[in-house]
Amino acid sequence: MSRIAVCFVTGVLLAGPAAAQSGTQGITQQQGDAILTELRGIRIALERLAAPPAARPTPPPAPAPNPNVRLPTVTGYVMGRPDAPLTMVEFTDLQCPFCARFTATSFAQIKEEYIDKGLVRFVSRDFPLGMHPHAELAARASRCAGEQGHYWDVREALVAGYNKLNPEFVAAAAQGAKLDMKAFQSCLDSGRFTADVQRDMDEARTIGVEGTPTFVVGRTQADGFDGTRIVGAQPFEVFDARFKELLAPAPARR
Repeated sequence: MSRIAVCFVTGVLLAGPAAAQSGTQGITQQQGDAILTELRGIRIALERLAAPPAARPTPPPAPAPNPNVRLPTVTGYVMGRPDAPLTMVEFTDLQCPFCARFTATSFAQIKEEYIDKGLVRFVSRDFPLGMHPHAELAARASRCAGEQGHYWDVREALVAGYNKLNPEFVAAAAQGAKLDMKAFQSCLDSGRFTADVQRDMDEARTIGVEGTPTFVVGRTQADGFDGTRIVGAQPFEVFDARFKELLAPAPARR
């Protein structure tokens, strides 16, 4: 409809003031000029409406975060040989379903093919998310179990029961590991490991950790740790490819 109006206005304008005078008796030259001025304004407005909107430049995509990161320390509970050539650090939330998925799938094969063979040392660190009300309790509970030499079996029980975590379930996991329950409960009540969990979280944020599980994989170093960040419950093949790349001998210089 706007195109018809534009064409009509254009036709009137092309006819000019003389046509306005001859076709409308009793209209003065001044009135005719005023009508034409108004029609020109209408034409301009209609042309603006009919014109396609100016294309807005598409902003460039945000650069992907650098996967290469450095951890100043490699603290935490360690599984595997401390002198293994590779290190794999997991930042975990024990109430996270994706952490449970990784543990139930990829981790078993990583342990069999790399950790148990002395090729990878696996380090567990905590990153309890605020959306999980019992994750911080579970993190401290696993450390309290570690005081009695049962970190890994209690951690495994808590990860497997991520969807029913609460204080009662945590206590049941500790009892299942045959812990000294009085000492265990005293450790929990004291808040002894609260600062340690927070330290893990603070350091994780310095390398861009936002969710769990997040891993850092690299060559073992005496001081600090440079590695590649891998995010999510990835299949075994993702970790396997990275391990093989790191373990491959450096090409000979010519």
